[in-house]
This record gives sequence, C-alpha cells and structure tokens, in this order.
Amino acid sequence: MADRLLEGDTALVTGGAAGIGRGIVMALAQEGARVLCADIDAGKGAAVEAEARRAGLDVTFAAADLATPEGARALWANAVARLGKVSVLVHGASPRRVEGDTVLSVTDATWDAMVNVNLRAGFVLGQEAARHMRQHRIKGRILYVTSLHAETPRNLPHYSAAKAGTTMVMKELARALGPDGIRVNAIAPGAVPGGGFAGMPGLVDLIPLGRVGTPDDIAQMAVAVLSERFGRYVTGATIAVDGGMDTISWMPRPAL
Repeated sequence: MADRLLEGDTALVTGGAAGIGRGIVMALAQEGARVLCADIDAGKGAAVEAEARRAGLDVTFAAADLATPEGARALWANAVARLGKVSVLVHGASPRRVEGDTVLSVTDATWDAMVNVNLRAGFVLGQEAARHMRQHRIKGRILYVTSLHAETPRNLPHYSAAKAGTTMVMKELARALGPDGIRVNAIAPGAVPGGGFAGMPGLVDLIPLGRVGTPDDIAQMAVAVLSERFGRYVTGATIAVDGGMDTISWMPRPAL
C-alpha cells in the first residue's frame, strides 16, 4: 500500500517481545516496515513473530542480551545481516523494574542491570546506527523509549537515572547527526500497565484524560514521529504520551 507511513523502511526494535515494545513492532510493520524484533525473552519473541506472520506482516525475531556492549554490538551486526541497510532504530529494552527498589534499597547489581540495558546499550546501538546511516547516506531515524521519570523522581533511582541519561544521549545524537538528515527523538510514556509499573491508588482520577495508557497509544505516536509525513522536522525532542500526567504533581513523597 503506497500510503503506508513507513513503506520501504527497515527497523530494529529492542525490547519488542511484550508491552510497549511489542506494540511498536506491530505498528511499524502495519505501516509497511520490515521489522527485526529483539528481546531477551525468546519464547515471547517467537510468539510475536508468529502472530505478525499470521497477520501478513514482515516481522522476524532475534534473541539479544543487551547487558554488555558486546551484546549490543552483536545485535546491531545481526540486524544489518538480516535487514541490509537499517533505516530505523527503536530502543525500548529495559529490565523489569520493581517498585520496592527504592533509594535506600536498590542494590549495585540492580543499578548496573538497569543502567547497562537502558543507557549504555542505548548509546552503543545509537552509535552503531549513526555510523551505519552516515556510511550509507540514509536519512535514518532513532527513537528512544524513556519515561516521565527522566525528569520526575519516583523513588526508583536506577530507573529514573537510566532514563534521564538516555534522554541526554538522544539530545547529543540529535545535535550531532542533524546535518546528515538523521533524526533522533524520545517518547516518554505515562502510566501504561506492564513492565513492573504499579500506580498508586486513585491514579486514574488524577490523569486529565481519565484513563491509563495502552501500548498502542505509545506505538501510534512512535509511528508518527518516525514517519517523514508527520515527523520530518522533529529532532532532539521528547514527546510525552501520558494523558496529561505531566501537567500535574501526582507523585507523593516516598516513604524511606
């Protein structure tokens, strides 16, 4: 279909086996992209591939562990081998957060896992994507899935710090790569069930639009900002998709 927004694109999506990542995989494929869905969970990833294929969508799965730079580089090499020239990178992989991992209880191992997969792998993949896109003169797009908590603390210091760092990586890449026609942005979901999120009682009543979000809410905005039809003059931006949560002071002071 000639009117599909991402017709002809090839995309690597990390963290694509469930939740928001899965939603982005399916939405990009529905808009015409060939998608490599990467995740550490091989069972869920294979299920996403099978579901997409039944729907006639061009999605394949690759198991990936992004805890090390070597794992991130191996995934990028795999993506190039499978897709050829890669025009879109979406980095959404993140360890499952646990609400009890607070300022005074988070461990070194939990900190390292969260920062390594979000921030370090995000930079390594962005660096590899940038080199590839510049070499092949691709007007590519890179999108990071961050969080409202890149700017608002929520007593999950490792998660908030990882997302805040990823936001700055996005800005650095956007500034450096703009002259090459490569756009780099972030999308910050609000309250979307899954991935360890547990909202406080009464949260829905505080959201201006009166409901929590869905993976498809995030995925449709991802498609828009990645497309040249709607996003061609957007780079270095974080787009909140949160039902208005960012307009209120909704986070209570943590109990330590």
